Amino acid sequence: MRAVTTLSVVVLASAGLGHAVMTSLDADIARVDPFKDMKNRPQAGHGMNVLLVGTDGREKISKEERRKYRLGGAPCHCTDTIMIVHISEDRERASVVSLPRDSYAVTPEHVDRVSGKRHHGHPVKLNAAYAEGGPQLTVRTVESMTKVKIDHYLEVDFTSFMKTVDVVGGVQICTADPLKDSYTGLNLPAGRHTLAGGQALQFVRARHVDGASDLGRMKRQQRFMAALVERLTSSGTLLNPLRFRDVTRAVLGSVRADKGFGTDEMLDLGRAMRNFSPSSSEFTTVPIGRMGFAVKGVGSTLKWDPVKSERLFQALRKDQPLSVHRPRGAARVVPVAPQQIRVQVENGTGTPGLGRRVDAALASTGFRTTHAPVNAATRDVKRTVVAYDPRWDRSARSLATALPGSELRVVKGLGPTLKVIAGPDFERVRKVRAEDPGQGEFGVVRGDEVGCD
Repeated sequence: MRAVTTLSVVVLASAGLGHAVMTSLDADIARVDPFKDMKNRPQAGHGMNVLLVGTDGREKISKEERRKYRLGGAPCHCTDTIMIVHISEDRERASVVSLPRDSYAVTPEHVDRVSGKRHHGHPVKLNAAYAEGGPQLTVRTVESMTKVKIDHYLEVDFTSFMKTVDVVGGVQICTADPLKDSYTGLNLPAGRHTLAGGQALQFVRARHVDGASDLGRMKRQQRFMAALVERLTSSGTLLNPLRFRDVTRAVLGSVRADKGFGTDEMLDLGRAMRNFSPSSSEFTTVPIGRMGFAVKGVGSTLKWDPVKSERLFQALRKDQPLSVHRPRGAARVVPVAPQQIRVQVENGTGTPGLGRRVDAALASTGFRTTHAPVNAATRDVKRTVVAYDPRWDRSARSLATALPGSELRVVKGLGPTLKVIAGPDFERVRKVRAEDPGQGEFGVVRGDEVGCD
């Protein structure tokens, strides 16, 4: 999750502010050697592959902030977020693949960094590779699982994440449903929000807002990353030397990177990525074939789908996009897709043909109307009404969003078909869409598809 921060290093480099500035930033980065003595590595592909690892680091945060943002307990010095960021050879695309921390993995032979004992390869959850062998074993394990050669390693923690979000002025996210997680303290009503550092950390850490646990959390992390990229590219940060300096200092304060990721690499990347935007990025999670795969001595793990995951990593190796860009018109995000909502339209006025007009407008926007509008029992309504059974309240909110100014009215026992009583205030049907679950076999979401409309 804190890997969000390090992605901004890549984007910030697009300012191309010069060798002197980048050299000073280079000096701030703590170095690690994750590639030491590595042999039998995968063949290099096209483009650049960066392994982003999020670590704990809560000991750097004040007691007051730890209490406020539910960061209690001792730091685990572990990683619970691992992502591969592939930057295309033409520097026009970034493909981000999340690797679940509970993924079933088999480590290569290695020396335990705590006990000093040599271990043969054995099953673990992917995040345990860092605890046993640090960055080097993490890289080796990921390369072994994906056959993707890692070119650079970047590692960040809580502190970097919070500072980065604060220094850019917060990041805007939109949610169709309320999000509440008692573990992290997250409590967001449905709608548009600008999250500061601490609240943003709660958002990307939340695992208990729905039944999707870590997989749901990874989707929120990916959407947050897209929103952060949009904020950086639209706010002028990349073109303002002073803001650029402040953001990069915040980012690099807690970053560790391999020795090869230095000034020249950042400048080269920056020159090539000046036109980087949310539409240049795509996000997905490695396809899961089996949930709750029990492993003796390890516990419940996530087993990757061998066929789909191989196709995904082959696309990275061949420098191919994971999805096709689909231009999207302006549409409000709603909890339920219009295609799932059945609607009966009634004309609540004395205006002939109003019911047919409303029915046709809703149908053309995707709602499942009956195509048989009728006259309402009362023909003198002053305002369009969306009547609904309380069991279908999410569908009702979605329909009301498509009818600006409409009134929601609970009718117990109405059933799954919602009723629209058209009033004289009706002007149009607004386009709405459900939160995009992703496209293609990999469930890819592009950066320009997840912003606020």
